[in-house]
Amino acid sequence: MKRPDMMRRLSPIAATAFAPALLLAACSGEAETGPAPLTEEALAAVTDNAGAPREQLARQVDDLFSDPLVAETRAVIVVANGELAAERYGEGYGPETRFISWSMAKTVTAVLIGMLVSEGKLDLDRGPPIPAWRRPGDPRGDITLRQLLQMRSGLRHTEAGDPVYESDEVRMLFLDGRDDMAAWAEAQPPEAGAGAKFEYSSNTTVILADIAARVLAGQDASPEERRAAVAGYLREQLFGPLGMDSMLPEFDADGTLIGGSLMHATARDWAKFGEFLRREGRTADGVQLVPKAWVEFMTRPSPREEQYGAQTWLNRKPTNGDPVLFPGTGADTLFSMVGHLGQYVIVSPDQGLTVVRLGKTQDAERAPLVKALGDIVELYPSR
Repeated sequence: MKRPDMMRRLSPIAATAFAPALLLAACSGEAETGPAPLTEEALAAVTDNAGAPREQLARQVDDLFSDPLVAETRAVIVVANGELAAERYGEGYGPETRFISWSMAKTVTAVLIGMLVSEGKLDLDRGPPIPAWRRPGDPRGDITLRQLLQMRSGLRHTEAGDPVYESDEVRMLFLDGRDDMAAWAEAQPPEAGAGAKFEYSSNTTVILADIAARVLAGQDASPEERRAAVAGYLREQLFGPLGMDSMLPEFDADGTLIGGSLMHATARDWAKFGEFLRREGRTADGVQLVPKAWVEFMTRPSPREEQYGAQTWLNRKPTNGDPVLFPGTGADTLFSMVGHLGQYVIVSPDQGLTVVRLGKTQDAERAPLVKALGDIVELYPSR
């Protein structure tokens, strides 16, 4: 993930040493055009104690806003060793803007499930409390909570299919499943044995959200009771202690948290959540909200996909398909919340780093964006 322009990475001493050669090259007409001077806006976005070379960080953050290949960046926050290193917004956006999560919400839902497991209300290796799956002879009764979290339930699913309106997550979110998303997702038949196949699925995370509602509100609760129970629990047990006051989760008509796609928060609050994961489930003042072992589980490779943990993407070479992050850049312990259209909360515990990027980049055109994010990560050494 090295930049082709070597001069961006030269220290002041090295730059001075190269000056005579560059002057000669310029006189002979062979000099290359150097990078444009940084704007005041680009420099102002980076703090004096950024934990990395200030101008390099400012330039690489600026690339996220100025490079047309990256498309539209709306917010960037970099936190290094618990301190703000950079913060910048696109035109029309700012610190009070709530940004949609898309699939970053999956990681939040995994933490919700982890809290319920830690309270003894759920068991990782038992079937979840879904009545339709517990009928005698139903093969879905073999699916465990662990397998749901690791996206290996075996349920029939096509994510982001072609045409898009036939994709299962689109049908669930916006078409025939929209009023009772969990019932629609849970009604899908098996297409593989429980645990045998990795299949990324937004619908699976809605099933997890339904499980949380059944535990917190009861099996026969009304939509209003389900919504109030889950929203209240998240606010009191997670968002409140983290100071994530802007967090706004969405629910469907049956009162199920749309836990795979639709939560809204400011960039600063998304950064707070990333830092919470970097601290292994602790608040800034040391309160353990979810066990350290649960965060370790979320960031440990699934048995069926090396670059996926439990509702969280990992910086590993994929078992199948293309890499989602940038294995080889940054630590292999780095992980990320990743959402549709280029939403990222990247966390690297070994580097003491959290990077938030929010915006709009088409999923098929993410490669330049991922490279630019990897360049920021690469500025920070492992501790």
